[in-house]
Amino acid sequence: METFDFIIEATNVNIRIDTFLAQAIPQYSRSFFQKLIVEREVLVNDQPVKSNYKLLLDDAVVVHIPTAKPLTVIGEDLPLDVIFEDEDIIVINKPQNMVVHPAPGHLSGTIVNALLYRYPNKLSTLNGEMRPGIVHRIDKDTSGILVIAKNDEAHLHLAKQLKNRTMVRVYHTVVLHNMKTEEGTIETFIDRHPTQRKKRTVVTAGGKKAITHYKVLEHLGNYSYVQASLETGRTHQIRVHMAYINHPILGDYIYGPKSSPFQLEGQMLHAYSLGFVHPTTGKYMEFKAPLPTYFEKLLSLLRNMSE
Repeated sequence: METFDFIIEATNVNIRIDTFLAQAIPQYSRSFFQKLIVEREVLVNDQPVKSNYKLLLDDAVVVHIPTAKPLTVIGEDLPLDVIFEDEDIIVINKPQNMVVHPAPGHLSGTIVNALLYRYPNKLSTLNGEMRPGIVHRIDKDTSGILVIAKNDEAHLHLAKQLKNRTMVRVYHTVVLHNMKTEEGTIETFIDRHPTQRKKRTVVTAGGKKAITHYKVLEHLGNYSYVQASLETGRTHQIRVHMAYINHPILGDYIYGPKSSPFQLEGQMLHAYSLGFVHPTTGKYMEFKAPLPTYFEKLLSLLRNMSE
């Protein structure tokens, strides 16, 4: 069991206890703390409270987080689109609507499950049992290219390139509205949204620097086909940045409109190409993942509509 103790200062007075805890211990969600409150694992001045309790100055808050039960990840015979592989790396094309690695409540049907089945005991271990081989990731509803490490040495080499911003990551996306600027750079700070835990947002204080370079590939009436290149790799970075400049990604129901005139299963965002120095040979390599069929069909439809 893990225990957290807080003495409430003036800046947190009158904030709901569940909101405060979600901000103070960001690795857990507000709903997670609401459940703990119901289970009387959260005490204020040695007394249980309700989730809507508003904090007072000098309140003593104690949170007990039970030890999580160990999760077991098993290999599954799932389709895996391998673009390239050798003794050190695997380059794959991830489909839309597939999670990269397991998490509580989502232990099967992921890229990791497929990797464990196809490459048992042949993946790097640096990211632990839940993320073998995973160097970087893309969102569930984002398709496209990923590099997987087969051993720890390769993992370290690739992770260093990510940290040093030398890995070249290019995405293709369709955004709302006709972009007036043909190309540019978006540079902001991004942090977790203060009230919606699954979202990220641009902030003026705090957060992490995020830089996205973009270029319009094609104007499609009320939409734009855009290339976005990552200089940094924050969670949801391209989605947040496109929404920030008032061009949310088509089909992104979190950062854009809640509905679409097209039947889309998620955001039109595809990790199109990935370039990096091979961890063993030292040679620069670049791979591309062709646009998915649904993406190509949408582009054709938009071209016809804009004629």
